Amino acid sequence: MIYIICIIISYLLGSIPFGIIVAKVFKNINLRKVGSGNIGATNVMRVGGLRLAGLVWILDMAKAIVAVLLGRYVGGVAFSVWCGFAAIVGHCFPIWLKFHGGKGVSALFGIFLAVNPILFVACGIEWLLVALSSGYSSLGALVVFCLIPIFGFLMGVNVGFAFVAIALLCLIRHRENILRLIRGQESKIEWKWKK
Repeated sequence: MIYIICIIISYLLGSIPFGIIVAKVFKNINLRKVGSGNIGATNVMRVGGLRLAGLVWILDMAKAIVAVLLGRYVGGVAFSVWCGFAAIVGHCFPIWLKFHGGKGVSALFGIFLAVNPILFVACGIEWLLVALSSGYSSLGALVVFCLIPIFGFLMGVNVGFAFVAIALLCLIRHRENILRLIRGQESKIEWKWKK
């Protein structure tokens, strides 16, 4: 029963829409009606600049970190990653927004940091290199999704399967980005400190 409760708590943590909250508090903007309409840090950067996007990124990471730490306390490393997966599900399908949420990247990096800081640094460097060189945040994220199952299985079979589930969910959430990249229609990042 305690495991089920942890998964539910992790989902509810992930459901907190920090992008919506930050955009409303600092810019009085409904994030769902501007830019891409997404509730994540990338769309916040489009309408509020790098500072607000960074704040949203940190808050979204934090909710996943709390979920992972809760899972580790209750059931160890493998269960902690499944709690992180539940937090990403909450981020992507938040109960407070009629299950229309973000794409899970910032929450995923929170899982990396809580599970293995080396994984966080490695995937962070990869994302930065790809995003800066190509101009596409989504492309950097897609490479991360493809790499994390490998890192997961190096940490253990159960961790590997949890990371496979996370990668598949994130890839599905980025299916429109994949199509736009193929068609050459994906929006590039606008690196602006503030707006």
